[in-house]
Amino acid sequence: MKKVAVTVAVLALGLAACAKNDNADNNAATNDAYAENAADADMNAATDNAAGNALDAASNAIDNASNAVDNAGDAVSNAASNQ
Repeated sequence: MKKVAVTVAVLALGLAACAKNDNADNNAATNDAYAENAADADMNAATDNAAGNALDAASNAIDNASNAVDNAGDAVSNAASNQ
């Protein structure tokens, strides 16, 4: 009877250990998924910001070029009227 009780106890401990490992594996997989999702969100935000910044820079460059053309036209007008 003692051998049966010891065998049952060992089997119960073995099953408990397996269950703990499964939980640890599940937790690790969940943590990996959360980390991957967070990394994806960070990458998406960085990409969106980079694209927005590039468009802003291009828009500013166009505005600056337009202002330079206006300034050049004013300079020509001023030179013509000063003669």
